[in-house]
Amino acid sequence: MDIFESRTSVRAFTDEPVAKSQVMALLRAAMLAPSACNQQPWRFYVIYDKKLQQALCDASPYAAFGAKAPVLIVITYVTDCIVSEFAPIDASCAAENLWLKTAELGLGGTLMGVYPRRERALAVKKLLGLPVKEEAFALFALGHPQKTRNAEDRWHPEWIHERR
Repeated sequence: MDIFESRTSVRAFTDEPVAKSQVMALLRAAMLAPSACNQQPWRFYVIYDKKLQQALCDASPYAAFGAKAPVLIVITYVTDCIVSEFAPIDASCAAENLWLKTAELGLGGTLMGVYPRRERALAVKKLLGLPVKEEAFALFALGHPQKTRNAEDRWHPEWIHERR
């Protein structure tokens, strides 16, 4: 539970590079996510190029800080899978695993939504030259946090409704 309770959104990073082994560990964790019919529709683009990071972050009005991250990971999903309507949910599960592994490794990150905003998805798709049957899901800014902060308590038992 410690990772769940300590994970926060990080939007400011040091200049320290992220080791390739750490990036691969994150992507391995992401690919361990559950998916509908085990279709595993996710794909990942690891972006180090600053100009491309800037262009990708320009696709969303809330992603400017992502261009300053040492690494930007673009999460996409393929639509030619078993149950394509669940592919965005599957990508979301992969993103959560990636985020939790980020916290476990002492790194920081923030997920920036692209899906379901069509104009954002199309901009990212064009910038990356994605295949026709691949859609952009989210951007994930990754790096070493400039500072740490305590996570807020998100436990709300009043939101739980039991019916027997």
